[in-house]
Amino acid sequence: MAAGDLAKAKAVLLGRRRLDAEALRAALVDLHDFWLSSRAAAIGLTERAALVAVGALGRRELAPWSDLDLVLLHDGRKDVDRLARELWYPLWDAGIGLDHSVRTPGQAVQVAATDLRAALGLLEARHIAGDPALTDKVGAAVRQAWRAGIRGRFDELADATSQRWRKVGDVAHRVEPDLKNGHGGLRDVQLLDALAAAQLVDRPGADVQEARALLLDVRTELHRLAGRARDVLRAQDADEVAAALEIADRFELARALSGAARTVAFAAEVGLRSARVALPRRGLAALRRAPVRRPLDSGVVEHLGEVVLARDASAVRDPGLVLRVAATAARTGMPVAAGTLHRLSDTAPELREPWPRAARVELLSLLGAGRALVDVVESLDRTGLWGRLFPEWGAVRDLPPRDRAHVWTVDRHLVEACAQAARLTTRVARPDLLLVGALLHDIGKGRDEDHSVVGESLAVQIGRRIGFAEADVAVLGQVVRHHLLLPHTATRRDLEDPATVARVVETLDGNGLVLDLLEALAEADALATGPGVWSPWKRTLIGDLARRCRTLLAGEALPAPAALDADAEKLAVAVAADGRPQVRLDEGVDPATVVVAVPDRPGGLAAAAGVLALHSLEVHAAELRTADATSAAVFTFTVSPRFGGLPDPALLRSDLVRALDGRLALADALARKERDYAPVGATGEPPAPPRVLWFDDEATGAAVLELRATDRIGLLHRVAAALEASGVTVRWARVATLGASVVDAFCLAHPDGGGGPDRADRQRIEAAVLTAAG
Repeated sequence: MAAGDLAKAKAVLLGRRRLDAEALRAALVDLHDFWLSSRAAAIGLTERAALVAVGALGRRELAPWSDLDLVLLHDGRKDVDRLARELWYPLWDAGIGLDHSVRTPGQAVQVAATDLRAALGLLEARHIAGDPALTDKVGAAVRQAWRAGIRGRFDELADATSQRWRKVGDVAHRVEPDLKNGHGGLRDVQLLDALAAAQLVDRPGADVQEARALLLDVRTELHRLAGRARDVLRAQDADEVAAALEIADRFELARALSGAARTVAFAAEVGLRSARVALPRRGLAALRRAPVRRPLDSGVVEHLGEVVLARDASAVRDPGLVLRVAATAARTGMPVAAGTLHRLSDTAPELREPWPRAARVELLSLLGAGRALVDVVESLDRTGLWGRLFPEWGAVRDLPPRDRAHVWTVDRHLVEACAQAARLTTRVARPDLLLVGALLHDIGKGRDEDHSVVGESLAVQIGRRIGFAEADVAVLGQVVRHHLLLPHTATRRDLEDPATVARVVETLDGNGLVLDLLEALAEADALATGPGVWSPWKRTLIGDLARRCRTLLAGEALPAPAALDADAEKLAVAVAADGRPQVRLDEGVDPATVVVAVPDRPGGLAAAAGVLALHSLEVHAAELRTADATSAAVFTFTVSPRFGGLPDPALLRSDLVRALDGRLALADALARKERDYAPVGATGEPPAPPRVLWFDDEATGAAVLELRATDRIGLLHRVAAALEASGVTVRWARVATLGASVVDAFCLAHPDGGGGPDRADRQRIEAAVLTAAG
């Protein structure tokens, strides 16, 4: 069979959709083995030479577009260059990816001794053709050298693994995970195999092999779908990959992948720690006495850098032992030994309800540990101990987020939020309720009902189990039920309207403690959601709302709506004098502020937003005010440059003048800019469909339109133009950019000063806004 025929046969296999991922890999391995062995025989590769597969082909894990990793071994053959040419060139000519080398046995062993990557590859070597004794000789020598030299190479192996994890990130929690190189990916399974080959750990267990099979299947289908080698599962490919694997949708696929990757990641972390302990000792080190077990807490000691149980510790007699071990690990930064986790998993009974006070104290100590909490909870969860403490956790475990702003699975998000809340405990009177509230605020997700409502009942249930007093349980339930109240109100309502503040206070039954907890939780929740979600502007809005609520709770009068500052008033007066727009740029704050004053007529907001976008300014927030005395509209934008520096205010004003008098076609200019300045590294993924929500403004009767959409250059301009063309008055606007998404709110009223648009008008306006944002 010629190499071209090999490529054609491979194409036929890829076209057979009835072949599942495992069968396709097996067929591809058989096909390449057959061609290579036939080719080797045809060119005389028999005695004193051997063709060996390493990498994916060596492991029999060949995905459709994986490169072939081949080693030509020879024992002094004079025609080895000819053999290499007649093997490699046909493969290259057929367009088959190839990584190759030619070695004598001595050279192969020497390279394995000096090059870690080569050593890991040769540990997986598989004979393809030629002299099998030569392959066996090299394989045995490499394995023996690996076992003998592992003590000197272990640090290099561990450091390379840690660097890879830091660089690539987790498979389990990435929106677009790297199935091969990520933490919990296929390379970590190969790491475990290498440690087992050094006789430091056992071969990976059935759970890891099952996880490996899923990772391989997903990678195989990703190659088949993409038509090229690809290790990163992009969001736009996930639905098709899920369908090929007969998984319901991309969310179920993400959940399955998360569980598999966490299994592999945990096994790899434990494997590295266990291997380090098992390293053979040489020379004087072999004569040293075993390390002393250092007491850390009641029933908990440190041994070889890990947290382990004291010899007389018993989870049956000591109900707080599991949480004490976890809290000690988080406090000291040391991992819990795998043997200790498994022993506790086998022996620890469920805590009686309500929990003993000692167990509750240890839980709060664990939750207050900050970032160290994350790894400890992960180890408890991987061994079933966390689910034994919180059975409700099963519904959110590995649950993928539905909101594009979230970067973590729901369970990891909860732990991250708790870690963030640990930094904020000094701000509140009840840090214990803040920590538990952060841990449980999204516990109601993964069910069909409103997660805040379901979460309240679950939080009450858990609070009673933990042993909180009934009054504290009620506060905990309120915190979970209303954890979105402050951020939603701050970004959807006019905070200067007394009715807005009164509604929040009434919703919280006038409870100042709940208000304080919610303010801190809003920050922890946003920080644990993803980059850009917690911004200075959002902090200002929520802080302002909370201060106004405290003022009302204290029985004091709310502050009157803030008047325009003196500089903004001057801009408005200048607009009234000559009818031309004015611009002020304040660079003294980060992000910067741009104040724009224009004649109060339709089109002003759209023009101002368009000019800012044209000058590469990203709008994080916008405030709309009307200077009634001067018939001028004043917009305050919080902005930052997408790249470069801030523009000259004179240029902004010049373009704004041209836009308002029709000499600058903003829509066309912004369309060109969007084509020319697409985000660097954009994957081509179609944006999520925009969505519109409506809310009623209780005080004025106006309506609040909230747009959720993927951010684009000029989006605010297009939406504002659609609203102004719809014949409504925009009383105020709140614009918030959350990473790649925006949440924009506009208060809309009839121009005659009446209430908000009716149902028919809302449908018309909504259609116009969705068209503009789509």
